[in-house]
Amino acid sequence: MEVISRILEVILAIAFGCGGVIGLFYLANYGINALPKPWNRHFLPWVYIAPAMIVLSTYLIWPTIQTIYLSFFDGRSQNFVGLKNYIFAFTDQGMLVAFRNNLLWLVLVTGISVSLGLIIAVLVDKVSYEPIAKSLIFLPMAISFVGASVIWKFIYAYKPMGDAQIGLLNAVIVNLGFEPVGWLVERYVNNFALIAIMIWLYTGFCMVILSSAVKGIPENIIEAARIDGANSWQIFWQITIPMIRSTILVVSTTVIILVLKVFDIVFVMTGGNQGTEVIASRMIKEMFNFRNFGRGSAIAVILLLLIIPVMIGNIRRFRSQERLR
Repeated sequence: MEVISRILEVILAIAFGCGGVIGLFYLANYGINALPKPWNRHFLPWVYIAPAMIVLSTYLIWPTIQTIYLSFFDGRSQNFVGLKNYIFAFTDQGMLVAFRNNLLWLVLVTGISVSLGLIIAVLVDKVSYEPIAKSLIFLPMAISFVGASVIWKFIYAYKPMGDAQIGLLNAVIVNLGFEPVGWLVERYVNNFALIAIMIWLYTGFCMVILSSAVKGIPENIIEAARIDGANSWQIFWQITIPMIRSTILVVSTTVIILVLKVFDIVFVMTGGNQGTEVIASRMIKEMFNFRNFGRGSAIAVILLLLIIPVMIGNIRRFRSQERLR
């Protein structure tokens, strides 16, 4: 009986929710059509985008303005401190480590993911097992950051020399006659170990986008190049890369934005300890662990300012491509 009542509640919620939205749009459309001719054409688009604009303003624009405002106040958001939080963000040793690590993530994740994705897209193009190979490489994208971190935590698991190794990597290393490595605690290797997880996750994403661009290259251009004596290497550098340059830039900027926001992997694997702090994890610590809302807000604003130029570049490139079509 309880199950039936819950099912009825769900059905009623869906019916009233969807029906309410449809009813609102119907009434708005009816009201717009009742307006004089010159006016209804101008107001009609705004009626349909107004709900999205209201939701966007409530959950995105207003919190952004509030965060910028709080970044100029102290930890309790009571006293105005000017640029003190920003000075802290650019002078504190922990923050400098976070900036350095984020730069490392940007260079390695973007460079390796996009390069590997492009190489795989070209190599598996038109081979008989292409769908299987692509599916296997794209499969990690279906896993969340937290899930992937848990999987790799087992792969990186460390036990002292002499104990049975339960981590895959250390088991291989010990069987080869070397000492086990503390992948997540040794400072010379732990950042690279975390970066490898994101490369594993996003190489499939890069491969899928770049593969569609590679397939879009006209076959007659490739054939003409082969007739002129060009080998595969020359075709790759002189035809494939130039013709899909805009797609490579879009994929690269998308990965850059994702890397700048990286937090989950660091938080689950190391908690930002042992020199693995990144900007987003430091922001969370300042905001919720240390309860310093001023510093946390300042770091959030810095992160936002780093992402905005990349997003503007992406939007401009998208508009220029739209104009060419």
